[in-house]
Amino acid sequence: MRKLYEGKTKDVFALEDGNFRLKFKDDVTGENGVFDPGANTVGLTIKGIGKGNLRVSTMFFEMLKKAGIPTHYISANIKNGTMDVKGAKAFGQGLEIICRYRAVGSFLRRYGAYVQEGDKLNAYVEATLKDDQRGDPLVTLEGLEALGIMSAAQFAEIKKSTQKITALISDLLQEKGLELYDIKLEFGLDRVGRVMLIDEISSGNMRVYKDGRVMAPLELTAALVGDGENP
Repeated sequence: MRKLYEGKTKDVFALEDGNFRLKFKDDVTGENGVFDPGANTVGLTIKGIGKGNLRVSTMFFEMLKKAGIPTHYISANIKNGTMDVKGAKAFGQGLEIICRYRAVGSFLRRYGAYVQEGDKLNAYVEATLKDDQRGDPLVTLEGLEALGIMSAAQFAEIKKSTQKITALISDLLQEKGLELYDIKLEFGLDRVGRVMLIDEISSGNMRVYKDGRVMAPLELTAALVGDGENP
């Protein structure tokens, strides 16, 4: 096993069979010690959140597998804090897709002259370039095409898949009395050029509210999978 990349919340290793292993860490994104799934820096370290995010991700990836949605997920080892995944080709140098049900976070900061916090957004989908130096700039479909990152057809497929995935996750959360405000997803291409969901699906990349307040990552993880060692 060879380390390829050291990320903010996960390290990536190459396996001999051509697949990859993700090692989940206890770091989460945020600013000034405050959790923010849309931030492009590590904001704080939360003991146990790495395995918690892995358990939540495993639960959601298994759910998507049953729904027939293509993902990079192969298997997970909760004890070791790792997930084995298929290889994926990134769009450009990396792209984040955000699906928003309510106005909060960076959306509210950008468009606060037009919306109030918590206003409904009807599964609005937007894309940002993964570029820490430039603050993960927002990019339009026309921009993605002009930069040669993806085609209009690929973006349409990703948008449709994003809204379907988000709806499934939102429905599961609603069964537990929780409300999804927004979620950050990533997509890539498999070995034959098909679009698939990659990265993780965890408390670290979504905002979920309960009784009108945002849930902390560990609180959300506990609500989804409890405190045990198995997903």
